[in-house]
Amino acid sequence: VYRIIFALVYWAAVSSVLQADETTPRDPSEAANDSSLAATIWNEFRGPGGAGIVSTTNVPEELTVDSATWSVATPPGKSSPILWRNGIVLTSSDGKRLSTHVYERNTGDAIWVRHGPDVPLESVHESSSPASSTPCADDQHLYVYFGSYGLICYDWHGEVVWRHPIKTPRTLYGMSTSPIIANDKLILVVDSDEDLPESNLSQSRLLAFDKQTGAVAWETPRPLQRSSWSTPTLIHHAGQSILAVLGQGRLTAYDLQSGAELWFVNGFSRETIARPLVDDDRVFASAAMLGGVADDQPDTAPYWHAILKFDANGDQELSRDEMTGPFTFPLRPDLPIDHPGFGIPMPSDPERKSARLDQMFRSIDKDENGRWSMDEFVSALSFNRGKPLLIAVQPGGTGDVSESHVSWSLHRGIPEVPTPVLIDDRIYMVADGGLLTCVNAGSGEIIYRQRLGTTGHYRASPVATATSLYVVSEAGVLSVIQLGDKFKLISQSELGDRVDATPALDRNTIYIRTEGHLHAFRSRVSSP
Repeated sequence: VYRIIFALVYWAAVSSVLQADETTPRDPSEAANDSSLAATIWNEFRGPGGAGIVSTTNVPEELTVDSATWSVATPPGKSSPILWRNGIVLTSSDGKRLSTHVYERNTGDAIWVRHGPDVPLESVHESSSPASSTPCADDQHLYVYFGSYGLICYDWHGEVVWRHPIKTPRTLYGMSTSPIIANDKLILVVDSDEDLPESNLSQSRLLAFDKQTGAVAWETPRPLQRSSWSTPTLIHHAGQSILAVLGQGRLTAYDLQSGAELWFVNGFSRETIARPLVDDDRVFASAAMLGGVADDQPDTAPYWHAILKFDANGDQELSRDEMTGPFTFPLRPDLPIDHPGFGIPMPSDPERKSARLDQMFRSIDKDENGRWSMDEFVSALSFNRGKPLLIAVQPGGTGDVSESHVSWSLHRGIPEVPTPVLIDDRIYMVADGGLLTCVNAGSGEIIYRQRLGTTGHYRASPVATATSLYVVSEAGVLSVIQLGDKFKLISQSELGDRVDATPALDRNTIYIRTEGHLHAFRSRVSSP
């Protein structure tokens, strides 16, 4: 049993979270009287070990926004909530400053908010945020990473214990990798597109810090890696503590104590986002094809249908003068055409954009008749950007173990952003368009593939209880699915707001951060 770690916290002086800096002391044990809350820890991205699981059957399975136990307005940010004792932690960025917020788990009341150093905010993709990395926590401290600044360690009173500035990496979309606690160390992947001085090698690196002081314990260069967004996972094999790190093109294992590279597996795409998973004797890692393609032989029809959304005269072809408004070459055809992830980014300057569209049109209009036909467009589609890949790896070996230690690989239904869930020797993963795939973790065989009936993008990772899987789309549709070899949809509900963050779970509650709120949906039934 963990000892109560809040010796002193603060009341919020005002109702607004952003004005909660002025506080008065409060003993949190007065509110931490629900043992089902205090006994559950969800202290990093996707909970302990990154598994995304709690062993309970009492989290509500049918819910609506109106049925929330409590809801509080929250400032902008993409980080996922974490839970420690009676606290819920989020980070935010309002476009000017970086902030860390602690709320009370029972009520949603603000306990404290602290603002980070005043620094220039990193440039991020339209669908991202300077507050995308999820904090982690232990008995003594809360650890927060902002790509714009670096690491900040707070105690549970909200006092700064240490800071460690880290140069903002150059990335395609902005930083979203999260720190993790590994024994006495704090681990952070800092992959970057920026080259070393007078070199074609990158500045990417894996860092380990003394979690008590913030001093660097070791630093391992990753010179062949470019920007990536995955969070490392700690594994234990043959008496050794190992860090599994998914990056551009490969999964790499490092010794926790020294930072030495142990082995790696090749075959992944340029963009790696999902966190590796582990069980007693395997490591699982996944990444979609560049552009979010989930299958190695994708259906081309949705791409042409996306093009025809711009077919103003309805002739089932596309002329250059119909390439108007938000037109671009589709990468994720299930998304709305004005979604920032729909297609290839276009220049904001009108002249440069027009020139780019002219070039794009000419490259596909092979017969030069001034129109794209379906055949011309489909023949121009290229899916040679790295296969979508899910693998099972036996830890061990040295160097490249791609041939010797990979038990199986799968190339269908692979998510772009969400990390899968591994439970009861099954892997559940959801790809864009609401495609849920259940895989036998022992063999890699697909058990079932099922459309959830919710199209669009999926950014939040699924989470699970002992009996149910919780999957929420970017559009805010929450699907609850019964675990097992046969698909069974238990419920589906609209949250009424966009969702990018992965939910957090305790024994009887699911906490969901939407674009504007943090909701708690709680069952009053206690776990046995």
